[in-house]
Amino acid sequence: MFKLFLENIKIALGSIRTQLLRTILTILIIALGIWALVGILTVVSALENTLSANFASMGSNTFNINRYEFTARRNGGDEVQKVNPIISYPEAKAFKEHFDFPSTNTSISFYATSTAEVKFENEKTDPEISVVGVDEFYIPNSGLEVTQGRNFNKFDIDNNTYSCVVGSDFATKGLLKDINPIGKILSVRGAKFKVIGVLKEKGSTFGNSQDLRLMIPIQVARSMFSAPNINYTISSMVQQKEFLDEAINEALVTMRQVRKLNPVEDNNFGISRSDDLINRIAEMTGVLNISAWVIGIITIFGSSIALMNIMLVSVTERTREIGVRKALGAKRNTIAFQFFVETLIIGQLGGLVGILLGITTGYLIAVAIDFSFVIPWLAIMAAVLTTFIVAVVSGSYPALKASRLDPIEALRYE
Repeated sequence: MFKLFLENIKIALGSIRTQLLRTILTILIIALGIWALVGILTVVSALENTLSANFASMGSNTFNINRYEFTARRNGGDEVQKVNPIISYPEAKAFKEHFDFPSTNTSISFYATSTAEVKFENEKTDPEISVVGVDEFYIPNSGLEVTQGRNFNKFDIDNNTYSCVVGSDFATKGLLKDINPIGKILSVRGAKFKVIGVLKEKGSTFGNSQDLRLMIPIQVARSMFSAPNINYTISSMVQQKEFLDEAINEALVTMRQVRKLNPVEDNNFGISRSDDLINRIAEMTGVLNISAWVIGIITIFGSSIALMNIMLVSVTERTREIGVRKALGAKRNTIAFQFFVETLIIGQLGGLVGILLGITTGYLIAVAIDFSFVIPWLAIMAAVLTTFIVAVVSGSYPALKASRLDPIEALRYE
């Protein structure tokens, strides 16, 4: 039995070599569907891995108070844009003073600019540095980690010291590379800041580097970067996760009191949990996965039809060969198995090419948009299974047709 199987494989490979151009075109048709499927799933996996890692670092025991909710309100099928007032500094400060839930640290922050130019001695950066005004709780509440030096302490914030914590790019490939960054003096808009800490590398999201940022005490940032309608972000971390819901409820009441909302008024601010963000990411990537499968299945369906047609042509062209094999004693199942093996080999070759192209394309896209690339093992297994099913479906009818040929009529075929 095993020898017969090897013989069929040799015959199938010989047939593939004699019809090389047709085989290559068939492989490319099959590879196109697998390419689309694996390529999209690879990019989706990279997106999910990157965003989940970024938000998961915040932990599942934090929540933010923002100007808006992340969900859109709908009325009669049309989106209604509700304009909420900004969260001003007096409101953020009042919330922090009045929100006294046990074992909770609350931070206030704002993005001062994303186009700052930073100088060190005679060198300077491009105007692409983000400056963030923070307090002593911002770094731990945001899931960030200081790898060199230290975080801000209460003294730094209360006394408005001109100190800063910088992103990892400053120390690895920026102004402070190849030297000890702690204690060095950086200049921003003429103000001089002493580096007290360097953050752990975070990478980029959607092409925006999270390591090109400089954090300074919030009051210092407010004095340097004055602009109308600055929106502040409030972030709270509960030490014990099981009390998160209670903390959010109390924060909701406190913020409504700060905003002086009466009981019948809707919230004019949004509260988001860190684990809600992760769940929404999972929902979005789930939709993308379904879309990838729909696109892949449509393409693969066309590939299976093309493969079946090509194998039917092959059966017709090799009618005389089939007649000779039957006249020499080949059984129907032997003939059927020969053509089935040939279809299976072509299908798997197409799947292999499609997988390689899909992973390569996904990797290049992930690198281009700064996603964390991961090998999509699930997509690879799905592609292998899909190509096997395509080969079985496409090869069954041509193999059955070949096995049913009458040997006498097949020998007469010209």
